[in-house]
Amino acid sequence: MRMLLTARMETEAANRAVNDGTMTKIINEVVEHLKPEAAYFAPVDGVRTCMLVFDMQESAQMPPISERFFQAGAKVSLQPVMNLDDLRTGLSNLAR
Repeated sequence: MRMLLTARMETEAANRAVNDGTMTKIINEVVEHLKPEAAYFAPVDGVRTCMLVFDMQESAQMPPISERFFQAGAKVSLQPVMNLDDLRTGLSNLAR
């Protein structure tokens, strides 16, 4: 299932991670592990935010996916999402 992972980094913890080099390591590890179809990074509501769209095979993947960000002091959310093709398929199924 296509998922959107949003990790919002607490500013002080993120500052430490940037300064000591662990931010780059965390992002590289997570991206290598998840192989996201899209990865975006932006300040959202004043905090560093990472948004990754990836394929999750089973719910048991949630702890290992989230834990690296939790340990860095991030607030993490996982949400199922659709791309345009998924939406079209879903809407066409409504007509049946």
